[in-house]
Amino acid sequence: MLFSALTKQRCAFSSTIRLFSLTSWTRSDFADLRTLSPTEGLPSSVDVVICGGGVVGASVAYHLAQMGWGPRTILLEQASLGGAPTWNTIGLVGVFKPTLAQVRLCQTSMDMFRDLKELGLPTGWKQCGSLCLARTNDRMTVFRRMKSLSVSWNIDCELVTPIEAQRKCPLIAIDDLKGGLWIPGDGVGDPYTLLNSLLKVAVSKGLRVYENCSVSTVQAKNGRVDKVVTPYGEINCSAFVNTAGFWARELGARSRPPVKIPIHPVEHYHLLTVPMNIDPMMPVVRDLDGYIYFREYEGCIVAGGFEPVAKPAYENGKIPNTQADRSLPEDWDHFSVLLEQLLIRIPSVGDIRPQKLSNLPEAFSPDCKWVVGEAPEVERYYIASGMKTVGISAAGGVGKAIAELITNNKTSYDMYEIDISRFLGLHNNTKFLRERVSEVPGLHYSLVYPFHEFQTGRKLRMSPIFTSLKDAGAVFGQVMGYERPSWFEHTGPLSSSEPDTPTKNSLKKGERGNLKQDIYDGGTPYRVASTNTFSKPPWFNYVAAEYAACRETIGLSDYSSFTKLELWSKGDEVVKTLQYLCSNDVDVVDGSIIHTGMQNECGGYENDCSLIRLAHNHYMMVAPTIQQTRSKVWIQRHLPKDGSVCLSDVTSMFTAICIMGPLTRSLLSELTEQDLRPKSFPFFTYKEIDVGLANGIRALNLTHTGELGYVLYIPNEFALHVYQKLIETGEKYGLKHCGYYAMRALRVEKFYAFWGQDLDTTTTPLECGRTWRVKFDKGEFIGRSALLKQQEEGVNRMYVQLLLEDHDEETDIWPWGGEPIYRNGKYVGATTTTGYGFTFKQQVCLGFIMNLDEKGNKHKVTSEYVLSGDYEVDVGGRLYSAKVNLHSPNLPTKYPDQERQAYSATRDKMIYEPILRAVP
Repeated sequence: MLFSALTKQRCAFSSTIRLFSLTSWTRSDFADLRTLSPTEGLPSSVDVVICGGGVVGASVAYHLAQMGWGPRTILLEQASLGGAPTWNTIGLVGVFKPTLAQVRLCQTSMDMFRDLKELGLPTGWKQCGSLCLARTNDRMTVFRRMKSLSVSWNIDCELVTPIEAQRKCPLIAIDDLKGGLWIPGDGVGDPYTLLNSLLKVAVSKGLRVYENCSVSTVQAKNGRVDKVVTPYGEINCSAFVNTAGFWARELGARSRPPVKIPIHPVEHYHLLTVPMNIDPMMPVVRDLDGYIYFREYEGCIVAGGFEPVAKPAYENGKIPNTQADRSLPEDWDHFSVLLEQLLIRIPSVGDIRPQKLSNLPEAFSPDCKWVVGEAPEVERYYIASGMKTVGISAAGGVGKAIAELITNNKTSYDMYEIDISRFLGLHNNTKFLRERVSEVPGLHYSLVYPFHEFQTGRKLRMSPIFTSLKDAGAVFGQVMGYERPSWFEHTGPLSSSEPDTPTKNSLKKGERGNLKQDIYDGGTPYRVASTNTFSKPPWFNYVAAEYAACRETIGLSDYSSFTKLELWSKGDEVVKTLQYLCSNDVDVVDGSIIHTGMQNECGGYENDCSLIRLAHNHYMMVAPTIQQTRSKVWIQRHLPKDGSVCLSDVTSMFTAICIMGPLTRSLLSELTEQDLRPKSFPFFTYKEIDVGLANGIRALNLTHTGELGYVLYIPNEFALHVYQKLIETGEKYGLKHCGYYAMRALRVEKFYAFWGQDLDTTTTPLECGRTWRVKFDKGEFIGRSALLKQQEEGVNRMYVQLLLEDHDEETDIWPWGGEPIYRNGKYVGATTTTGYGFTFKQQVCLGFIMNLDEKGNKHKVTSEYVLSGDYEVDVGGRLYSAKVNLHSPNLPTKYPDQERQAYSATRDKMIYEPILRAVP
C-alpha cells in the first residue's frame, strides 16, 4: 500500500513539476564586485593562478590576500561567478565530521564567517542548529560517541529524546525514533553571498578576478608548475590551484604532465516544496537512517539525501563544459528511495505540491573524503576538490590550508588523511571510479561500523598467493586497492579455540552474514570482512586463535601490501641522501635493519619505515601500505637534482610472507641450508637465502609485531612455491594462517605506534617515546632543529598505553579509537588506536595525553605527571578506569628461554643504546 501511494504521489509531483520555478542567481548579485574580462588582457606573469570561482577558490584567494599575496594572485572562472540556484547548493554548515582534522577545517570556516561579519560583509549565515535523528540503537551508540568526542572537539551538543526532537522541529514524525543529537552551533549559509564577500575582501587587497576565462592546460618545467595556458594567452606562474570542483579531474587530465584527481560525478537531487507555514529558524534535520536531510528556505522545504546506491552521471565520459549545462533531467524512480523516507519523516509533505526537483550532479572521491594538497606529479600544483556538497562547510579551513602551503610550504593543519597522495593511479581509473561512486555517497549517512570495507572496486591488487589464502578461509580487507586477509574463518571442523557458537553480538547459529559478505566468483567464495557491531565483534574467536598461534607456535601472514621502495647510487650519494631524510642513523653495517622516521621541518612524521641496507650503496625501504604514494613523492622531492640517487617502487615485485612465533626458526631451518642461528643471523638483520627450491629470497629477522620470526620478501615467480613449502612443513609445528586483525592485536598490546592513526605529520618522535631512534649527533637532517628545540623545552603531549580495568568485553560497547581520556576527572586527550589484549585479557587503548590548564592552554608533560594521575576512558558515554603504561610491557611468553633472552637483549640495545655498528 505504501509503495502504491508513493507511486501516485510521485506521479502527482511529476505532473506539476514544470508549473513552478524559482528565481536563480542573477548577475546583479555581483554587480558591486570588480571583475575583469580576459579580452582586456591577461597578465603575462603572476605568482599564483587559481582556477575555479566557487566558494573554495574564493576562500583560497581570500586567505592569500590576507597573507599579503593579493597582488600576486589572479582567479580565473570559466563562466560567470555563481551559476546555479542558491537553494540547489543546499548550504548546510555542520562542524561534526568523521575526524578531528576535518572538524578543525570546518571550525576555521566558522571563524571565517565571524571575521566577515565583523567587516560588515554578509555570508548568508543563519545559526538555526541541526538535529540528527536515530531510528536504531546502533545509531544512538554513534550519537553517544559523538557526544563524548564533543568535549575534546569543542562542539556544543546534547542527546535528545524523540519528544524533545519533535519540540525542536514540530514537522517531524517520531513514532520510529530512538532519539537524536542536537547541535545548536550548526546552521546554513548562502554559498554565493559568501563567495561575493570573500572576493570583495580579496579584490580590495589586490586580487584580480577574470570571468569567462577557462584554462586549457597547465604546463610544468623540471617537475614544477611553469605556466597556465588559456584561450586568451599564456600566464607564467610559480603556483597553480585547481579548485575547479566538478571539472577538477578533467582539468588535471589536460595538464602536462597529467595530474590524477580521482573524482567522479554522481547524480544528486534536491526537492523544493511550495511555501509552507514553517518557522524560519527551523533547524536543519538529518534523518541519517532514512538517508535524507532537509532545511527551511524562504518558507519552503528543501530536501535531499544520500541514497544507499547512487547513480553515476556522465558515464559516457562527456562532462558538460559549463554550470548551465550541468543539470540533468529528473529521475523520479531513482529519487523515490529518498522521497519515501521524506514522506515518513514529514507526512505533511505528501499533501503539498513541489516547486521543483533538481538533479545537479556532484563529484565524489573513491573514499568519500575531500581531495586536497599538492599533486604528486607536479610541485606547486595544488588541489582542493571532491567537496561532495559540503564545500561551504570546508571552504574556510581548506582555503587557509592551501594558502599556507603556497606561502610557507607547510600548513598548521594535519592534512594527511585528505591529502591527494593517499591515492594510487588505479584510483583514477574511470571504470573503477564509476563503480565505486555508486557506493560512496551512501557512506555519508550509513552506519559505518569499525573497519568498514567497500563492496565495490574489489580484487584489484592481489598477491600470487591470494587464491591459496582464499581457499584457506581468508576474509579480506582492502587497503590501497590491495586485498589482504583480515582474519581466517576455519572452513572445516573448528578447533577448541574456535567454538562454533555465536558471540552475544553475532547472529544466531547458522546465520553467517554478520561475519562476512560473500561474493561468489566460482569455487570458494571471496569473502569481504564485516564487523557490523560496536560491541564484541563476531570475528573475535577466530582472531584469538590466530593471536595464540603467533605467540605459541607459528602464525603465517601475508605482508605483500606493504610499501617497498629501493634506493641506490654509484657512490655514497644514497647514504648522504638518506641521512638527511631520516632522523635515525642509516650508515650502518651492510645487512642491518634500521627503524626510522622521516620528519618534516616541524619534526612531525612524514614517514615511518624500516630501511634494509642490502649493500653499501643500496637500500630497501619498507613502509606502511597507505604510504606508497606519499613516501615515494616525499623522497623524490628530496633527491639530488643531478640524478645521482635512483628510486624505484618495487612494491609489486615481491610477495612478502611473515612467519612469527617461537617455532619459526625450526620451521625455516628445514627449508633452507643457510645457517639461521643467532650468531650467524642476528635479530634485526637481513640475509638472502634459499627456501625450498627457490633462491634470491630476502629474509628479515624481525616481524613488525614484536614476536620472534621472519619476513620473507619473495620474487613473485617463487611465491606460490615458497608458500606451499611453508604450509606443508609447518603442519607438524601447528602453523596457522593469520590475518591483519591478529597483527593489530599483537602490535597494540606491545605498544607499537601505527602510522596514520598514532603517528601523523604533527607527531614527533619525542612525543611518542621514540627519542632513541633520533640521532642528533650524526649531522643535519630534516626536522633536527625543531626536535632539538622540543628536547630542550619538553613535550606538551605524551604517548601512553591504557588498560581498561572494569570493562566487560562480552556486554559493553568496545573502544574503537577517538575516545576521550580523563586524568583525575579532567579531560587530557584521546585514544588513537585500540584493541583487545588477548594476553592481558583487557581492552588496550593507545593515545596521547596533555597537561591542560583551566583555559585549555598546554603545558609541559613529564613522566611524573603521567604516572601520578588516575585515568578513565569515556567509551560511548561511560567512564572506565584505566591503568597507564609509558613503556612496552613484558608479556609472558612460551619462547624457549635462550631464544627469548637473546631477543630481549637485542631489542633493549636497539631501544636504549646506539644502533649497533657491527654485526656479531
